[in-house]
Amino acid sequence: MRETLSESCVDHPFPDKGEIMIKISVILIFFLLFPGLADASSEVAVSTTDFTATWMGIISVILFAFAYALVIGEEFLHLRKSKPVMVAAGIIWVLVALTFNHNGDTHSAEILIQHNILEYAELLLFLLSAMTYVNTMEERNIFAALRAYLVSKRLSLKNIFWITGLLAFFISPVADNLTTALVMGAVIMAVAGKQAKFITLGCINIVIAANAGGAFSPFGDITTLMVWQKGVVQFGQFFHLFLPSLVNWFVPALVMSFFLPAGMPEQSGETVQVKPGGFIVIILFLGTIITAVLFHSFLHLPSMLGMMTGLGVLKLFGYWLKQSEKQKLQSFENATQVDGEGAFDIFHQLQRAEWDTLMFFYGVILCVGGLSAFGYLTLTSHLLYTGLGTSWANILVGIMSAVIDNIPVMFAVLTMMPDMSVNQWLLVTFTAGVGGSLLSIGSAAGVALMGQAKGNYTFFGHLKWSWVVMLGFISSIATHYLLSGMPF
Repeated sequence: MRETLSESCVDHPFPDKGEIMIKISVILIFFLLFPGLADASSEVAVSTTDFTATWMGIISVILFAFAYALVIGEEFLHLRKSKPVMVAAGIIWVLVALTFNHNGDTHSAEILIQHNILEYAELLLFLLSAMTYVNTMEERNIFAALRAYLVSKRLSLKNIFWITGLLAFFISPVADNLTTALVMGAVIMAVAGKQAKFITLGCINIVIAANAGGAFSPFGDITTLMVWQKGVVQFGQFFHLFLPSLVNWFVPALVMSFFLPAGMPEQSGETVQVKPGGFIVIILFLGTIITAVLFHSFLHLPSMLGMMTGLGVLKLFGYWLKQSEKQKLQSFENATQVDGEGAFDIFHQLQRAEWDTLMFFYGVILCVGGLSAFGYLTLTSHLLYTGLGTSWANILVGIMSAVIDNIPVMFAVLTMMPDMSVNQWLLVTFTAGVGGSLLSIGSAAGVALMGQAKGNYTFFGHLKWSWVVMLGFISSIATHYLLSGMPF
């Protein structure tokens, strides 16, 4: 499944640098930077005919560009991001099938889409398990108790700034950056009062920390998860990115700390108790992660299987929680229900998964998979990794992820499968993960905090400090090169 599709480009004459840059600019803008995903298996023969110049292919590119424009405008249109890409995916694959059938090939389209669906199924089940665990920990008041504890302490605004950043950096490798950002953002909002500048700097700090923390863990971000599941980077190798990730957060945090307002936050008397079984859920989650790693690394089974097994254990524990809470409810005179209404329900936590996000992944994977079937991936791979060179291409991926979601960007890179060393794979994984911090709209963490701190943390408020984020971005890349000994 790692066979590159760019072999057809080997015999093409190579243009000069000016021509390369013009072509790259046109393709990046017109094709929404990275239109490609489909993963043709090395075990199944499929057509590799170039259909990039056909009307069907061009229409598919325009359709995907339009659908993704609607995704980018989600905040203003209030149209869930999964809707346009799911519709576009279906239409694009109809166009793919018509194109292949017209050329006498009635099998390749089916084979390609089946591989797309298999990749999506593994990602879906993995994330569904992780999201259910996170939702259960939230329901058991784990995150609320942490927030209340931090708010109740007599800490200065500068102390809160550093503590929330540090916690975001170390929580996001296990929990997703969205949940991490919302929990730490709630702390910032609870202690800030009317300190608008502190809210802005505190939210930027959390976004950077959450994205940077997720970059050195296979479970910290969707992009790292995809790279790990693909097998190009082993589990332990991700932790080579720890120091670059730390630099990526610490450098901007250090600069911003000199601009923080002085003073103490408003105190709160809020107390939150962790519900029964909350700490056991944390232990089960850690055990599930270990199981997924063992399944993948030693048994050579999909990590998704380990996560789903852990989800089954959580559901069994949820049964015990529900029965015990039913007994407590029925012990009250006014609690006469026998169905356990009000008691813990694991299926409720399962329903609370981010289904819009999960369906968005479906649409993206199939959309860019269809575009790749037309041959656009081959062209993009040739121009980027052959024209610009591996290092510059991988750094460009990070910058692009600030504008375009890092999911389709990383899917495209994984499908291109350029011939790179492990350190270069770590570089592109890292830049895709932390590049989203350059803009507030570049990551789920930033978008979530704009909604949570509406009016205080904004796109332009973040943009004023993007130079600081870029400083951390450059410093962290330099750190990776220094530690890995890679030639630039």
